[in-house]
Amino acid sequence: MRYICLIYNSADTDGTLAADETDELVKAHFAFDEELRREGIMIHADALEMPDAATVLRVRDNTLSATDGPYVETKEHLAGFYVIEAPDMTKAKEIAARIPSVRFGAVELRPVRMLTLPD
Repeated sequence: MRYICLIYNSADTDGTLAADETDELVKAHFAFDEELRREGIMIHADALEMPDAATVLRVRDNTLSATDGPYVETKEHLAGFYVIEAPDMTKAKEIAARIPSVRFGAVELRPVRMLTLPD
């Protein structure tokens, strides 16, 4: 089964790590990525730019509106994600608990719903 691991960082502390701490965190993520690849667990992973680089789109009454920057004031923001393969939630929790950023923020673990077209 597929699971998504959504990495949330604190808006108050993101970007405030010392350069050496940031370097170590990035190295830890690259090592973790390689470990998941070797184990055949990782489907995809990426980091995201900061929320001020985001644009929120909505279409209402056939009219597109776009809002630049973070949409709402939050204490945490989505910083990255992993899509992994695991046999069950218990194993997925074990994998997600090893994500290096969990030491600085939070990881939301959620099963991926595989949609199919009706016959």
